[in-house]
Amino acid sequence: MNDPNGMVYHNGTYHLFFQHNPDSTVWGPMHWGHATSQDLVHWEEQPIALYPDSLGTIFSGSAVVDKDNTAGFGNDALVAIFTHHNHAIEQEKTGLHQYQSLAYSTDEGKTWTKYEGNPVLPNPGIWDFRDPKVMWHEGSGKWVMTLATKQSITFYGSPNLKDWTRLSEFGESIGAHGGVWECPDLISFDDQGKKIWVLIVNLNPGAPNGGSGGQYFVGDFDGTTFRPYDTDIRWLDFGRDNYAGVTWSNTGERRIFIGWMNNWDYANVVPTNPWRSATTLPRELGVEKVNGKWYLIAQPVAELSAITTAMRDLAKVDGGEDVSLKTTVGKLPETYRLDFTYPADSDFKITLKNDTGEWVAFGYVAAERQFFIDRTQSGDVSFSDKFASRDSAPRISGEPVIRASLWVDVASIEVFADNGLTAMTTTFFPTQVYDDIVLQGQSGAAFADVNLYRISR
Repeated sequence: MNDPNGMVYHNGTYHLFFQHNPDSTVWGPMHWGHATSQDLVHWEEQPIALYPDSLGTIFSGSAVVDKDNTAGFGNDALVAIFTHHNHAIEQEKTGLHQYQSLAYSTDEGKTWTKYEGNPVLPNPGIWDFRDPKVMWHEGSGKWVMTLATKQSITFYGSPNLKDWTRLSEFGESIGAHGGVWECPDLISFDDQGKKIWVLIVNLNPGAPNGGSGGQYFVGDFDGTTFRPYDTDIRWLDFGRDNYAGVTWSNTGERRIFIGWMNNWDYANVVPTNPWRSATTLPRELGVEKVNGKWYLIAQPVAELSAITTAMRDLAKVDGGEDVSLKTTVGKLPETYRLDFTYPADSDFKITLKNDTGEWVAFGYVAAERQFFIDRTQSGDVSFSDKFASRDSAPRISGEPVIRASLWVDVASIEVFADNGLTAMTTTFFPTQVYDDIVLQGQSGAAFADVNLYRISR
């Protein structure tokens, strides 16, 4: 699997579609896989929703609930808007091989029918013309499509999901342009009655630590044009393994995000079998103003508390010497969460390790105001010369105390620092599970509010 697609909430069920090759563990003819959940935690895989057809394979896209039957498929029909990618036309080098199409479901997403009038948005001659994310814009009374077009975003509008008119374009000379722009998303947040709009744009390559990553812009959107408040480059995640993430549709005021936990630098060769790739934890997004500028914040969704059980409250761990939690609390579970606070004027390092000498470290360098994740000695790094890395992330918050939450699985760590102002998602492949955590701080400083949680199924 790769990109999450078509995420929509309807009648108590979260639908997650995803780019999927059912016949191989490497990228190939794209289908839309499908999984459903009532709680964002426990998922059941469903039959493949969309198969390739004469118009092409099924690339990324989105899904909406058409409450008022604007498209004519029925009230509350689920409508998927996706990119058809025609590989035969691609060989002709005309740039006309990607176009946008519809499919609809009138049985709660169990089965899907492709619209006979596809494509609904033909390609005007743009080589990369894909990944439509559609929403209803209440202020202008129309559907708005946010579409990736080479290294820019083009907005289209429609009254009925079938007839689309070009509205505006965004991105020239703004943001990061190290690679093609992909998988965009336009979402809004309420700030005392004012809408704060955030445009998410994934790109590959060009991420701050290499390969695939996601940037975002904060500004205004009037139903036609997106205008950023500033042209600063902001990143969703500074780890190496959070790409193509977008949000669920039809979730009210909540903005729930999930990403693909991999990187195209090595996605086809990571040493897993018989599966390949996963998603991040679902995350609740918000906005926070720091030094007069707006930033996205991300936290694991509250629903995860149902599988999170307190193991030990260590309260305080003094710095100046290494403290092994395995010695203190015993062998750690395979999947756990560690929360702590630490003074922002001192260095620290949290090392996940096993008995073979393999380790991954998350830490902070106070003089540089930089977090880092080091996976150079994490286990199997032989499959790609781009995998063994020490990746850094700036500290955005100016608070005197760092608050961090580490969510650890057998092959990944997801870090949320300072209320989620800084996030880092990283995979690793040890030969044995990391069953110990070592806390190392500076003399005179201390880890406080140290809490360890077991994550179960």
